[in-house]
Amino acid sequence: MADNNYNPNGVDDDDEALRIAIALSLGQDPTIATSNAPVDLTGPEDDDECHVVEPTVNAKTRMAAPSNTSAPAGSSYIPAPSQPAVSSSYSLLTGLDRKKMEEERLARAGKKRKADDQLGSAGEGGKAGRPHQRVKTESPAAAAAATTAATSATSATNPQTKSGISTEKSGNGELPFPHGVVKRTWCNGQPRTGDDIKIEEILQKDKLELAVLSSFQWNEEWLLGKVDIERTKMVLIAFARDERQRQEMQNNVPRSRIRFCFPPMLAMGNMHSKLQLLKFEEYLRVVVPTGNLMSYDWGETGVMENMVFIIDLPKFESAEQRDAQTLTPFAEELLYFLRMQTLDEKLISSLRNYDFSETSRYGFVHSMAGSHSSSDAWKRTGYCGLGRAVTALGLQSNDPLQLDYVCASIGAVKHGLLRALYYACQGDSGLKEYESRATGGKGKDITKADDDTDVLNQNIRVYFPSLETVNRSKYGKMSGGTICFESRWWNAPTFPQQVLRDCRSTRSGVLMHSKVLFATRPSADDSSAFAYVGSANLSESAWGRLTMDRSTRAPKMTCRNWECGVLVKAGSPGEHGSGSSNTSSSLSMFEGVVPVPMELPGLPLAKEGARAPWFLQDNF
Repeated sequence: MADNNYNPNGVDDDDEALRIAIALSLGQDPTIATSNAPVDLTGPEDDDECHVVEPTVNAKTRMAAPSNTSAPAGSSYIPAPSQPAVSSSYSLLTGLDRKKMEEERLARAGKKRKADDQLGSAGEGGKAGRPHQRVKTESPAAAAAATTAATSATSATNPQTKSGISTEKSGNGELPFPHGVVKRTWCNGQPRTGDDIKIEEILQKDKLELAVLSSFQWNEEWLLGKVDIERTKMVLIAFARDERQRQEMQNNVPRSRIRFCFPPMLAMGNMHSKLQLLKFEEYLRVVVPTGNLMSYDWGETGVMENMVFIIDLPKFESAEQRDAQTLTPFAEELLYFLRMQTLDEKLISSLRNYDFSETSRYGFVHSMAGSHSSSDAWKRTGYCGLGRAVTALGLQSNDPLQLDYVCASIGAVKHGLLRALYYACQGDSGLKEYESRATGGKGKDITKADDDTDVLNQNIRVYFPSLETVNRSKYGKMSGGTICFESRWWNAPTFPQQVLRDCRSTRSGVLMHSKVLFATRPSADDSSAFAYVGSANLSESAWGRLTMDRSTRAPKMTCRNWECGVLVKAGSPGEHGSGSSNTSSSLSMFEGVVPVPMELPGLPLAKEGARAPWFLQDNF
C-alpha cells in the first residue's frame, strides 16, 4: 500500500523510521527511546545509503537458518557478535588512542622512518558543515573473526586459489596491471577463478609506501591490520561532522604517519566515493572499488561481494619525461576531483610523476557535493560528467541503448533520472533532459512523453535483490544490512517499478554491494559497449540534478554526494582474469573485460510478497 504521507518533493522524517529499524534489529521496544545520545541518521528523501545493520549474523539465527541459507560447502564457520551491530554516527578513529598505540609500536621497533615530503599537510582544509552522514564502524569481534577466517579459509577450502595476478615488463620494471583490470572481490568459501582479487593483493603491505584512501564506512582496526604503519604513510579522505570531531580524529593518530583530508559537504549528503591511490617504489596504483573499507565488503565473511578497477602507472625516469606528458581525460578528471576534495596540492602535483598514457582508454567519472554553475563545472560532474566521459571515449551515439544497472541502494527515483542517465550514456551533456523538463510545464506533448517513458521501461533494467533472494543468501536477512531501499519510495506513483529485476549473484548465497552499469547498443558492434564501475547507486544524491540557476538563468548541477567511478570500453585490452563465464549473450562482449556478476536474465520484481524488493527497514 502506498504511503499516504509520501512527499515527492520534500524531506520526510527518516530519523524516526530508522530509529525504529535500529530498535527492532536489537530486539528492543521501538516505542521506548533509549537513554543514550541519539544516533543522527537524518538524510535526504532519496538518500541511498540508509545503512542500519552490518551484514553479520548472530549465532541463534545461524543455527536456525534453513538449509538454503546455510554456508556453502567448504566455507569456514565465522563467529559473529550475538547482536547485529548498529550503524554509528561517530566517525573514523575516534574513541581509540591510535596515537599512543602506534607510538608505542614504533618505539618497540626502535626506528622511525623519514617523513615523506609528498605528504605535506594533506589537505586538512575544507568545510564540513552538516551532521547527516552516518559513518559506520564494524564491530571488532566480527572483524577479528572475519580476518581469522580469511587467512585460513582459502587454501583449506579452495584447491584452486589462483589470484589471476601476473606481472608485465614496463619501462621501469614489472607492473602487475599496466593496462588496467576490473575484478570481483574475493569471497570466502567461493572458488577462485582468476577474475577475483583480495585486498591484501591490492595493498601489498610489504611494499606500500603511501596510501591515500577514501571510503563511506571504515573499520580502522581491520584496515590497520592490512597496512604496515611503520612502512606506510596514510592520507585518509573522510567525513567529520564538525571541527571538534576533526580535531579528535587528528589527535587520535600519529600525525607523522596518518593525515586527514575533509572534503567540503552540503547540508545533506555523503562522502560516498571510494578511491585508493597507492604509491610503490616504481609505480602508482589507482584503485576504484565499489566497496568500503570493511571486512565484509572484501569478502572475508563470505556474505558480500564487490567489484574493483585497478591500473598501475609507471614512474617517469626523468623530469623531461614528466614535463612532456599530456594528461589524458582520465588524469585530468582525477586530479580535478582530488583538488575539489581539498587534498593537498603538493600531493596532487606529485601524481604527474607517473605515466598516465595507459588511462587513455578509460574515463574517470565523478560527482562532487555542492552546486556547480560555471560552464566548466556543471559539465564535468554528475550525470553531465558521465556524458562527457562517454563522448571523450568516442562512444557517443543517438542509437537506442540497453542499460543493465546493478546497484546496492536505490533512492526516490523517477523517470527523469532514468532519462538523464540514458541520454548521458548516449554522450549527452545533460541539456537534452534539462531542456525537455524546462519546456514540459508549457504544454509539452504528452504522447511524446509517454512514448519516451515506454522506451526507458523497455531498455533499462535495474538489478536489486528481492526479499526472497536476501532470505536465501548465506546468512539470510542478517546479510542485507547495507542493501537499502524503502517501501515508501517503491509504492510512490512516480517510481518506475517496471525496470527493477531481481539481483542474484552468480556466486551461490552471496549478495552484492557492487555498482556497475553495462551499456550496449543492439544495432552496433560490440566495440560500442561500455561499463561503469564505481561508487554511484541509483539516486539523485549520487548522480545529481541539472536545474536553472535563478540568478544567472544558466544550468546548475547539484550533487549531494561525493562519488567516483571508471568507464571501461568492452574492447579494452588488459590483464583481465579468464574466470568461468556466466555471461549471457546480451552481455557477452564484456567477457574477459568486466565480470558480469549477476544471473541473467533477471526476473521482474513483484509489487508484494517474496518477490518484492528487499526493504531494509521493513525487515528489522
